[in-house]
Amino acid sequence: MEELKSIKIHPNVWSLLSFATSEKNIKKEYKAYMELPTRKLYAYKLDGEIVGCIGIEFLVKKRCEIKHIAVLPNHRKEGIGSKMINFILEMYSLAFVLAETDKEAVYFYKQYGFKITSLGEKYPGVERFQCIFENN
Repeated sequence: MEELKSIKIHPNVWSLLSFATSEKNIKKEYKAYMELPTRKLYAYKLDGEIVGCIGIEFLVKKRCEIKHIAVLPNHRKEGIGSKMINFILEMYSLAFVLAETDKEAVYFYKQYGFKITSLGEKYPGVERFQCIFENN
């Protein structure tokens, strides 16, 4: 895992962030990772190619929110998402991780051990879910 610090957005990172946020917000979100000390963005590489990323925001000591997590479609179901979560848990000795997601990713978070709660229809026609992991 490598922390991303480049001002220029790598094309694969752009693609990955587009899976986790709208196209119009990618530059703003990436800029927040580069400028805010409470945010970190990491890339997961295979054979030198960025195939996944995880972005977090620290809430308070040992607690964070996953703001973005994505894996390129041709590398999904290889355990990369879990490896990225393991990395942040170990790197920062996290006791609590929060995430919000759509129905498509609920199974991933549930498999990892997150507790899932429906937030209802947060946007027209879109049900969102709160995912909480407590590392005891």
